[in-house]
Amino acid sequence: MTHGKPLNIVILGLSITSSWGNGHATTFRGLVRELAARGHEVLFLERDVPWYASNRDLPNPEYCTTELYASLEDLKARFTEPVREADLVMVGSYVPEGVTVGQWVNQTAQGIKAFYDIDTPVTLAKLRREDFEYLHPSLIPQYDLYLSFTGGPTLDVLEKEFGSPMARPLYCSFDPELYYPEAQENQWDLGYLGTYSDDRQPPLEKLMLDAARQWPDGKFVVAGPQYPAAVQWPANTQYIHHLPPAEHRKFYNQQRFTQNITRQDMIQAGYSPSVRLFEAAACGTPIISDYWDGLDTLFTFGSEILISRSAQETLSYLQDIPETERQAMGEKARQKVLAHHTAAHRALEVENYVRELQNAFSIKS
Repeated sequence: MTHGKPLNIVILGLSITSSWGNGHATTFRGLVRELAARGHEVLFLERDVPWYASNRDLPNPEYCTTELYASLEDLKARFTEPVREADLVMVGSYVPEGVTVGQWVNQTAQGIKAFYDIDTPVTLAKLRREDFEYLHPSLIPQYDLYLSFTGGPTLDVLEKEFGSPMARPLYCSFDPELYYPEAQENQWDLGYLGTYSDDRQPPLEKLMLDAARQWPDGKFVVAGPQYPAAVQWPANTQYIHHLPPAEHRKFYNQQRFTQNITRQDMIQAGYSPSVRLFEAAACGTPIISDYWDGLDTLFTFGSEILISRSAQETLSYLQDIPETERQAMGEKARQKVLAHHTAAHRALEVENYVRELQNAFSIKS
């Protein structure tokens, strides 16, 4: 339960009812569920759009009140009072007409106003090319709190360059009830789970597929949609076009090691862990990752995660690490994410940030 008075929270997010084509719903579901578990009351406001309407896999989450609105006029007509009276109003990235929504929230809300950026490197790139799809630079100083999926130096950029009064990390998280070790026969020496992207394919080739080509007796697997027909898979590499989320835990548990590859914009920003990183660790599957700044603040290199810069390094891990050491590494990473990176940790972080601001405001007044 919460320390202090429970919070009345309103969240305007891209979606909580549909995980179709977006990673926001899973993030919001975990965060809101754990905020509710801590005694807070959450109203989630979601724009009713056709592509989510036809793909709602959780139309009525039991841990919050969810309301759909048809337009900005509908939003204002029905929810001005809840927004005005809330202790915390949070606007998420990629909310339709997010700039106008943000302006209205900042004019209306009497409590703490926060922007939750699940896409921080993308957002900053958009702002720099004057693409104000869901956030305008003039709004950033108006939000009391900027919650960012990216930590590290990006937080200084948000405060010093864009004028945020308080930028704080709120990383992605995982659900320990969905991701955990389970007895599975090892099907592959190394696996990778991820949708195709132009910027991730070269490191995937360099770190994993070249390793597969150099070790014909090894067993490899790549799972994810949108890979072009032109991709030349090694003979010992299985390709799975679609792997539904319900099968991700089993997939990780069938691998001796799992490969982590990071999007280029996340590498450039640093301090941008992906949910796949935490989910794999939660399953106790040792991770072989590319390098990016800040990764060592999440996992200890060599004992909780392995860093590879070449196919040769990848192969040395696959071939030379004893089984007992492999298992110990997976367990250490699992304990680390259980201690720091569950959705419950994120809910507590939000609560602490809000209390910090409330205390600051009360001192000022």
